[in-house]
Amino acid sequence: MRLLSIALAAATAVAVYVPAQAAGLDEAFSNTIVSTYPDGRTARLWLNRDGSYTAEGRRHDPSSGHWTMKGDKVCLRQSKPMAVPFRFCTPAFQGGVGSTWSAKAVTGEPIRVRLEAGRAKA
Repeated sequence: MRLLSIALAAATAVAVYVPAQAAGLDEAFSNTIVSTYPDGRTARLWLNRDGSYTAEGRRHDPSSGHWTMKGDKVCLRQSKPMAVPFRFCTPAFQGGVGSTWSAKAVTGEPIRVRLEAGRAKA
């Protein structure tokens, strides 16, 4: 049960900012995607150009995996700390640093997402 909890926490950190056009990808790769949950906790996601990602769930649990684009959605599949047999896909969002938008976490919870400048971990 704890492993599933870790997997879900990692997946909920992925209400993702990835512009559909290549010109906008630079901002996603060089900044931090922050998801804020109704209870005020936050999760962080860092996308890499090579299709990998690292994340920190709202309980500060680290995870990593790979992302792909599927149409206008970004899909993430966790590989660490354990492989998860599903992908979490969320609509891509276009905007720059400071942009905010509403999304749903993998758990169905409404979250508020923003693109923050830099890649420093909390």
